Amino acid sequence: MRRARVPTQWLFTDERLGGPAPDDPLWAAIRRMPRGGGIVFRHYSLPSEHRRALLKAVLALARRRGLLVLGAEIDGTPDGRHLPGHARNRHRPRRGLLAAAAHDRRGLLQAFREGADLVFLSPVFPTRSHPGGRVLGPARFGLAAAGAPGPVIALGGMNAGRLRRLAPLGAAGFAGIDCWPG
Repeated sequence: MRRARVPTQWLFTDERLGGPAPDDPLWAAIRRMPRGGGIVFRHYSLPSEHRRALLKAVLALARRRGLLVLGAEIDGTPDGRHLPGHARNRHRPRRGLLAAAAHDRRGLLQAFREGADLVFLSPVFPTRSHPGGRVLGPARFGLAAAGAPGPVIALGGMNAGRLRRLAPLGAAGFAGIDCWPG
């Protein structure tokens, strides 16, 4: 692993959090993140120039707050990159962390074999992002995470209370969208 410490708490950004306006929930979510946490910057649907401008603003606030930022399908994040499940380009960033998404044990192990420093395993619980979608639940999460060669971060309907339930099953931390805005 390139870094000894991987954040245990993560914010995934998306368009539901807004971003361009100063009172959008994105900014409150970043301010609520604990120092040493991480952000996975997505906002996929924004036009390129708007997405880059938003990333620049997120990076500025993240630096003041002591947060790492990984970019998903965007360059310019010095802390590393995140590979969504559909990503095919799995080369390592020149510096920083390489994170990957997985939805089962096979995907999790493959991501680590291909060099991921950490894997976001999802969805653990029901989530607004994928209403009615199939979830892993604690038992399948635990079976998938058991003996993983690196940190497995639980994603999907997560919060600190649910992490306490999943930590004995192999969760090294949690990530979410809705758990941070406040």
